[in-house]
Amino acid sequence: MNKKVNTVLFIMAATVVNIVTMLIILFAGIYLAGALLSESARESAGQFVFIVIFLIAVLGSFFIYNRLVRAVSKRIDFEKHFHPIFKPRGGPRRRDANPED
Repeated sequence: MNKKVNTVLFIMAATVVNIVTMLIILFAGIYLAGALLSESARESAGQFVFIVIFLIAVLGSFFIYNRLVRAVSKRIDFEKHFHPIFKPRGGPRRRDANPED
């Protein structure tokens, strides 16, 4: 496989892992909120609790995703196996781009 295929497969797998992680955190938070809050508290503060749980799930999955990518990048040389998605800023300039030189 070439670098572009590796990049696409890595991004797809990382996206699936990120979404699954977010869903696990979300469902665990909803379960805990349902188990810990009384019936009247669930009715009155349910929307607020759900928004907080959702934000915790999004931020938590981002944090876990960031840690996983960092751990993988220590084991795998990304530049060797993956195509760069973004072009580097401030890299070497081409000689033919500036005709005055």
